[in-house]
Formats: sequence, C-alpha cells, structure tokens
Amino acid sequence: MAGMTSSARPHLNRRLAAFGTTIFAEMSALALSTGSINLGQGFPDTDGPEEVREAAVRALREGRGNQYPPGPGIPELRTAIAAHQLRRYGLSYDPDTEVLVTAGATEAIAAALLALVEPGDEVVALEPYYDSYAASIAMAGGTRVPVTLRPHEGSFRLDLDELRAAVTGRTRLLLINTPHNPTGTVLTRAELAAVAELAVERDLLVVTDEVYEHLVFDDAEHLPLASFPGMRDRTVTIGSAGKTFSFTGWKVGWVTSAPGLVAAVRSAKQFLTYVSSGPFQYAVAEALALPDSYFEEFRRSMLARRDILARGLAEAGFEVFVPSGTYFITTDIRPLGEKDGFAFCRALPERAGVVAIPNAVFYDDREAGAPYVRFAFCKREDVLREAAERLRAL
Repeated sequence: MAGMTSSARPHLNRRLAAFGTTIFAEMSALALSTGSINLGQGFPDTDGPEEVREAAVRALREGRGNQYPPGPGIPELRTAIAAHQLRRYGLSYDPDTEVLVTAGATEAIAAALLALVEPGDEVVALEPYYDSYAASIAMAGGTRVPVTLRPHEGSFRLDLDELRAAVTGRTRLLLINTPHNPTGTVLTRAELAAVAELAVERDLLVVTDEVYEHLVFDDAEHLPLASFPGMRDRTVTIGSAGKTFSFTGWKVGWVTSAPGLVAAVRSAKQFLTYVSSGPFQYAVAEALALPDSYFEEFRRSMLARRDILARGLAEAGFEVFVPSGTYFITTDIRPLGEKDGFAFCRALPERAGVVAIPNAVFYDDREAGAPYVRFAFCKREDVLREAAERLRAL
C-alpha cells in the first residue's frame, strides 16, 4: 500500500511542477533535426580570444585548478573581478570578503535567491524575464511578482509607477536585469536612480543581473545599480565571463556585494556545485585584465552583427525592436499575419530553416508575450546574412 501511495504522487516536487524541459532545449533539438540555423539559444558560434583559451590550457598543464579550487574562487580571479569593477565603474570590493565565484550566472542567481528569499517572500522581477529567475524563486518558496516592460517608441520600457505599486509589505527583493534579456533594453540613469530610491525607501535587497554589461550599443551606457546612492550594501551584482569572452561552456560567473550578503550567497552556493571550472578560473582572471581595446572591439563586432540581423528581419516583414544591449533582438510577428509565437517558432524551421525563441516563455502572462519572438545575433556575419536571406521567404 505504501508503494501505491508513493507512486500516486508526482515525482517532481510541486514548486517545480510548472517547469518542464526548457524551450531552449526543445528549439536547439529542432534546429539539429531540421538542419536549421539556430538563432534561438544565446551562444556564439566562434570561440573567444586565443590568448584566453591558451591560458586555460596552460593552467591545465601546470596542474592549476585540476583539483578542487577554493570555495569562494581562486584568489587570482577574485582579485581580477575586484579590479575590473574598480577600473570600469569605480566600485571598490574586497576580493576576500566581497567577491564570490560561481558556476556561471545561473548558479549565482539560484544561490542568491535560495539564500535571501524565504517562503512567502515576494520577489519583484522585470517581465519578460530569463527563465531561470522563475524557477529559482519557486525553489526558494518565494512569490514572483512581475512588472512588465512594454513597447514604447521602438523599445521596451519600464513603468516606474507600476514598479512602485508592485512593492508591498511582503516584498523581500527586486530582481533587476540590465542590459535586459530578452528585450535588449538598457535601463537609463534616471530609471536606475528611481529603482535605487525605491529600494532605499522600502529597505529592499536587490539582485541585479548584469551579464551583458559589455554589450551596450548606440547612446546607451551600462551603469551598475550598486554605484547609486545607498545601493552598494543592499545590492548583489551578478557578472559572467561567458557572454563577455565567448566561452559560455566554461560556466564562470561571480557575485560582488557587501560581506554579509556574499556570505549568505556563499552558504547556499556551497551546497549546489561547491566549486567548479578550476582551470578556467585562471584563464578568466587573465581575460578580465585584457586592455579596454578588447572590450570595445567586442562591442563593435556585436553591433555590426546586430545591424545585419535587424535589417534582415525588417526586410522579411517583422516589426523589429532594435536592442540597446545584449545579443538578442525581439520582434513582433503580427505584421506577418501571425499572432502565436509558439506556433510560429515551431513551424519556422520547416518554413525558413531558422530557429528562434517565443518570448511568451519569459512571461507569466503568456498572452502579453504571445506575438513576440527573439532572435540571437551572436553568430558569424555570414551565418546571419544567410539567416536573413532565408527569412525573406516568409
């Protein structure tokens, strides 16, 4: 009888019941089975700097990182992260107490939310949101409260009044992402100042995902929320090497914050992966010390790719929201006579030999996201031109 009771209960715990296989896995498998160009999942199709790759090889051969690295991350990388924050943004962090290395930004997000959120706490997040946000909030037992970015004059914008109204007496923290995936929005100085003012006024913690910090275009600028008045000691800033150096498989991310917050996140992180990416940590330490010319050339290269794909999508009939950051373009499919992003993306490989992601997966309100589709432009220019040519068939 005990076995019957057990088998009657679903295997997956109820907090994660709403989260099946990610859309990225589904669409990447579809790309493979149809031979389509994969503009769905956000990974580059070329490796990053050769000197960074060689630094990893050197570390492997010299036996650095082949065994467990220190729990908080190797000292060389923590020092390099602190130096990067100081050089780029004037933010000073102690490498020993205010920096934590994680298994990519995804683990940093999970560890931060597991550490800081208790059952019943509300987490205000910008919608559409990176899909791991929802799962991590659920695992922590928190309640997700979305504040939706909506199209306005060619881009998706945050309604500050709506953000303020979303905060209640149960709100524990704000989960902010800028540059924003999937919309490509970069929050302005005025918007960030308003977020900071709200956090200070209501005594909220903030987890801010800034993994696309080096990918801002046109007149946009990346401003860390921790640099605003009153925010350094209440903000957990998340960064990542994968997006900046095009080594997404290495899974090296980090957290910078005040000692108490870093200690809390570390307490959760140590029971997730404990440690990871040993030799790659040494390589990323060297990568973060690359001259400013690397970061500028990286940005210019992605800007050129953005423009190739944006132009091709517009010529194919999509309404294009040209991003100010990240390496994703959100489009509206309604000008093509379509309205269901899921159906459109599942049919697109057969229709045009291209894979994209339906933005509805990033929304609590699936209807609000239904007509939007995301394309990644972190691919070779010839691949993007070929994708644009195929999409013209629509």
